[in-house]
Amino acid sequence: MLFIADEDRQLVGIPTIKGAKVVATVNGEGKGKKIIVFKYKNKTRNRNKTGHRQIYTALSIDKIVQAGIEEETPKRTRRTKKEVAEDGA
Repeated sequence: MLFIADEDRQLVGIPTIKGAKVVATVNGEGKGKKIIVFKYKNKTRNRNKTGHRQIYTALSIDKIVQAGIEEETPKRTRRTKKEVAEDGA
């Protein structure tokens, strides 16, 4: 973290704020807009057309924990294959 601003105070890190954490939730994954890459060499019949879609992960920031303030972070739990199958069915 480089900078944390609250309603009444501001923290600036040099270069970072030690102990500061960001708690986020993953909302899903997706692909960006397709970019077309076209390479062409004159007089040699050399043409190459490819595309690319950048993969990204969508996050939502839940809270920012400042240095020295110990807040309970949510425990990461893994669901079993059986639980995932029950949710999808």
